[in-house]
Amino acid sequence: MKTDIEIAQENVMLPIKEVAARYDISEDELELYGKYKTKLSDELLKRLEGKEDGKLVLVTAINPTPAGEGKTTTSIGLADALNLIGKKCMLALREPSLGPCFGIKGGAAGGGYAQVVPMEDLNLHFTGDFHAITSANNLLAAMLDNHIHQGNSLNIDTRQILHKRCVDMNDRALRNIIVSLGGKTNGFPREDHFVITVATEIMAILCLATDMEDLKDRLGRIVVAYNMSGEPVTAKDLKAVGAMAALLKDAIKPNMIQSLEHTGAIIHGGPFANIAHGCNSVIATKTALKLADIVVTEAGFGADLGAEKFLDIKCPKAGLKPSAVVLVATVRALKYNGGIPKDGLSAENLEALKKGIVNLEKHIENIHKYGVPVVVTLNRFTSDTEAEINFVKEFCENLGCEFAMSDVWAKGGEGGKELAEKVVYTLENKKSDYKPLYDAKTESYDEKINKICKEIYGAQSVSFTKKARTALKKIEDMGYTGLPVCMAKTQYSLSDDPAKLGRPEGFDINIRDIYVSAGAGFIVCLLGEIMTMPGLPKKPAAEGIDVVDGKITGLF
Repeated sequence: MKTDIEIAQENVMLPIKEVAARYDISEDELELYGKYKTKLSDELLKRLEGKEDGKLVLVTAINPTPAGEGKTTTSIGLADALNLIGKKCMLALREPSLGPCFGIKGGAAGGGYAQVVPMEDLNLHFTGDFHAITSANNLLAAMLDNHIHQGNSLNIDTRQILHKRCVDMNDRALRNIIVSLGGKTNGFPREDHFVITVATEIMAILCLATDMEDLKDRLGRIVVAYNMSGEPVTAKDLKAVGAMAALLKDAIKPNMIQSLEHTGAIIHGGPFANIAHGCNSVIATKTALKLADIVVTEAGFGADLGAEKFLDIKCPKAGLKPSAVVLVATVRALKYNGGIPKDGLSAENLEALKKGIVNLEKHIENIHKYGVPVVVTLNRFTSDTEAEINFVKEFCENLGCEFAMSDVWAKGGEGGKELAEKVVYTLENKKSDYKPLYDAKTESYDEKINKICKEIYGAQSVSFTKKARTALKKIEDMGYTGLPVCMAKTQYSLSDDPAKLGRPEGFDINIRDIYVSAGAGFIVCLLGEIMTMPGLPKKPAAEGIDVVDGKITGLF
């Protein structure tokens, strides 16, 4: 069986200017990065203003398991299939982070015959967006420490520095460090921290900004520290905004590549959904909606994280209204949620399926709370039996969902035609009455947090540590009210405990800490033991990656 990278490398790509032409984009409106990658120019974005939007379809999934769900693969295969059945469709996806590529998760270019290419470029340096974000973030950190070293005229309290350095790599050794050792000329020694680039506020800002002016305004609002009077010190106070914007001048422009079947894919931004808001950029999504009749986008991890943040943070801020949600599951993953270990998932087991399908049920119920119609799709595995498939199909249809099998990993767009037809049927026959779960402007933070925890996760109660309560009061006292809530929690469970599979009940959610991302425009709640800097596993994927005869191997 061919690997993902072998399939991708054997594919004959079209020059990206030819793919762009299919969406009525001229070569003059492209900023080419070689033959097969491009950024979309400001001139194109300006030309598209006022053009009618297409329909927006979100792809999300049940809680991820070691058995795999294939959300990105489904997104790409669905877009290819929609084009095959005569619709003008485009993808809007996130860029992958380097860290997971060398860790355990692998890349984010899809899989099998439903991939975007060039997959090696996308999974590695791509067009340099993440490097630019890393540089802008670390420039702000350097200017902060330099300000303190040069006299500290802003009276910054070095015990209350909030802004962290970053690197786009899984490196647990950098989570907690001491900086400025070695004498007076090296600065003021203090404890510092690193996060992975995709967890930074600057990544969130890039993905939520609507243009350069909005980007600069948001950058200026970043709270980097508090002064000795307990007042916030911002990036604007440090006079860092202009230089940061200069580093992000090209990164703010969306990137375009293609699928194996030459569907246009706008890929831009990449916050993780377990520690950030988990959606590609607003600019990318809005641009795609002007270029295609249907846009397929994706939000990270399960619907309790990525879809919730897409529907409660991104859509209200950007004025987006999704027309349908595709919810991805596999028979194997549902049986895993029913208590079957990974090595036993190939055998038919209807009892385990019945126990585990409650996870899917909860996600369906959650999406319906937003007023958006749901299409459930099962990623087909050869071990799936007719009895198992029929059970899931009947279960979903009884909940008012369209249902379709998907075989896009093995067959590309051809294997997604059934799903594409169900999506089109839903778009044409089921009305979306999208509304967010809460009103960010009028409801209190307690109300918003409780709604997410109880209505989306299914918690019985919500508790706050003293640290979280103190932080929330400070946030409110500083005037940061009326913002949405971004939950940082485990992706593996509806609860904040990764061991609680299926549909846990009667549990408490504990809010460990809270901080404000004033530039991004939300507050972040930390739940459980969530980490903002991942580590590498015992056997990292990096051990199997190489360059042989000029070709990258082992990347997946």
